[in-house]
Amino acid sequence: MFLMLWLLYVSPFEAHVRSEWPCHFIRGLCFATTESLGCCHQCHHPFKIIFSPICTIRKDLEVYIFAAFSLTLVKMSMFLNTLTPKFYVALTGTSSLISGLILIFEWWYFRKYGTSFIEQVSVSHLRPLLGGVDNNSSNSSNSSNGDSDSNRQSVSECKVWRNPLNLFRGAEYNRYTWVTGREPLTYYDMNLSAQDHQTFFTCDSDHLRPADAIMQKAWRERNPQARISAAHEALEINECATAYILLAEEEATTIAEAEKLFKQALKAGDGCYRRSQQLQHHGSQYEAQHRRDTNVLVYIKRRLAMCARRLGRTREAVKMMRDLMKEFPLLSMFNIHENLLEALLELQAYADVQAVLAKYDDISLPKSATICYTAALLKARAVSDKFSPEAASRRGLSTAEMNAVEAIHRAVEFNPHVPKYLLEMKSLILPPEHILKRGDSEAIAYAFFHLAHWKRVEGALNLLHCTWEGTFRMIPYPLEKGHLFYPYPICTETADRELLPSFHEVSVYPKKELPFFILFTAGLCSFTAMLALLTHQFPELMGVFAKASSGTGIARVFSCVLKMNWKSHRHLNLNISKTELITLLLPPPQPLLLPYS
Repeated sequence: MFLMLWLLYVSPFEAHVRSEWPCHFIRGLCFATTESLGCCHQCHHPFKIIFSPICTIRKDLEVYIFAAFSLTLVKMSMFLNTLTPKFYVALTGTSSLISGLILIFEWWYFRKYGTSFIEQVSVSHLRPLLGGVDNNSSNSSNSSNGDSDSNRQSVSECKVWRNPLNLFRGAEYNRYTWVTGREPLTYYDMNLSAQDHQTFFTCDSDHLRPADAIMQKAWRERNPQARISAAHEALEINECATAYILLAEEEATTIAEAEKLFKQALKAGDGCYRRSQQLQHHGSQYEAQHRRDTNVLVYIKRRLAMCARRLGRTREAVKMMRDLMKEFPLLSMFNIHENLLEALLELQAYADVQAVLAKYDDISLPKSATICYTAALLKARAVSDKFSPEAASRRGLSTAEMNAVEAIHRAVEFNPHVPKYLLEMKSLILPPEHILKRGDSEAIAYAFFHLAHWKRVEGALNLLHCTWEGTFRMIPYPLEKGHLFYPYPICTETADRELLPSFHEVSVYPKKELPFFILFTAGLCSFTAMLALLTHQFPELMGVFAKASSGTGIARVFSCVLKMNWKSHRHLNLNISKTELITLLLPPPQPLLLPYS
């Protein structure tokens, strides 16, 4: 490697070096050989007789290298002295433009994906090429059990749930698209809904009934018009409950039309449920069919209750939900109690809300933002109308106020994204059809329906505004441990970006610090822009300053090299002194020309 660099950099400077390159090649080889054998003119190596000529020409080779390096510095100094101020303006301007473009791209990539592009490429691509150590190989045997447990925990924490308060796709989501031209649902969200429909509304025996066989294919269609056409085709064959469900969800343009179709679906679904209930013990095939008919019936009744709630018949909706929970107490996957809590809050039946919370706000049951924040709302309701932060700071918090503050802290620790939407610090969008617990999607779904209930309680939002940020002083940082719940999962941001539309700015917790490369490119862009501005305004002065700086730097480098080599070559027969050599090699200093004032 040393020999190749010497041939590339020394040969262009002198003609006789180019003409005698075989001789220099032999000298370089001799130098490498003597270095590898540790041979010199004082050694007593057994190969001294063979390599003694090599040792004698090593001194000449070092002189050639020293002279070539000196000529390189001289020519570099001469080149910098010939540059005009326009070159420095172009150089600084181009550097500022390039660093600015890198800064803009890094900032966009960080806002979109939450990480630095340069850092990600360095870790994933450059580090293996540079010989990065793989920690997994060294610690795989010791941490296999811990990794598997953490993976299982992360998977359970990042599980996506069906939104119990999801809107109607035809009557609400599509109307938003018609008005704004934006798609409120992502492809990932709709794909999860299609999987849910295939799980709830199909079974292995559907091929025995022609209408159900058509609907089995319809739930797999990606085109909405194809699904609607298949549902009409199934209804021409038979009264199919799932066909009515599809039309009520996607074709109906108003809630009233959807309610009418769901009532027809209830009539057909109730008959299928009664027939399959009598045959469920005759075999596994009939049992699967009965399970499917049960899911269809529960779904229809729940959506009918939601239609009644949308149309203002809240008491009727509460009665339907209570009856449904009594008839099917084991079907907790639909989370009907969250629909019931929202309807009871609309009726301001706070005692009934407290009774529902006492049943479902249990340590053995999975929590949700609806349960935690509704419990906080009830406790805040008892003290919020008389709460004053100035008075509380003077006399301290009472027992009821302390309970309300603790409930708010508990709710904020479970989902820290909700207060920004309740306090209208962030704009709301339509909630998705699926949510991630403790994520931004769940916060949107809760605030979309419960913001009115918080506004109805006097002083509740004021109490929330004064106390919610105190939660973060109680949570350990970094978030390896939680205070009242498990540590906040790190996968919520990625899942929420898949569930929420692109025009929504996803709320991220904990707030990520700016990566180093963004700060570095920002500083580099500012520095080069300042240099470009100064060079444009004062071209002559900046040009003289640049030449003086470059000349001083080259002189210092050459002086250091000369001192290092002069000590090792005092025995050489050089006919010039050190001062004369510096005078010959370095260009004469140019006077500093300043403009007249």
